[in-house]
Amino acid sequence: MPSDEDFERANALVREAYDLIGFDHPMPVGRVQWVPHSMVQANDYNPNSVATAEMKLLHTSIEADGYTQPVVVIWDASAAGGEGRYIVIDGFHRYTALAMYGDLNSRTGGRLPVVVLEKTLAERMASTVRHNRARGKHSVAGMGSLVFGMLKEGRTPEEVCAELGLEPEELARLTHVTGYSKLFGDVEFARPMLTTAQLKAKAAYKREHPEEIVPNDF
Repeated sequence: MPSDEDFERANALVREAYDLIGFDHPMPVGRVQWVPHSMVQANDYNPNSVATAEMKLLHTSIEADGYTQPVVVIWDASAAGGEGRYIVIDGFHRYTALAMYGDLNSRTGGRLPVVVLEKTLAERMASTVRHNRARGKHSVAGMGSLVFGMLKEGRTPEEVCAELGLEPEELARLTHVTGYSKLFGDVEFARPMLTTAQLKAKAAYKREHPEEIVPNDF
């Protein structure tokens, strides 16, 4: 099993290789780092749940193929009483699997593959929603909670709609069914302007998920 020094050297080489590529915009997947699982923790704003059958299947997948996707995190220097921790944005089940199954933990030396984003709290919430919605996995309650958090952090309804790909009617419905609308009774949910790429992505999502209730188009 590689030593801590081996992991740190490998992490440094990955960062060096990424810098050599010189992307114009951040591409976090190019900087996968292996960090101690003990330095990673779940976020406190996304209601995650672990289904036993799903976790068993994930265990089988990682056992057979290894980790094929890193966990998406941010670094929070204030977490753990100021010691600092990586906070999960996406990949809660992959993070949990390493804690649940000793064989997986042994294979990686207790290390978890992560990519680190630099985000504010509101940006982190938006990122979590985008990852969930891209897979078609999101609940009304969870979405409502995250939307509320973003509004509380100072995001305007227009910004929330634009960042999460929501329509005004959907945003209004989320705040209403979760009870949060009472706190934003005087807010007018204006329609955001979407780019051509966003409109195409939304149309494709509707075609792939016909079973979902989709708000009216603009």
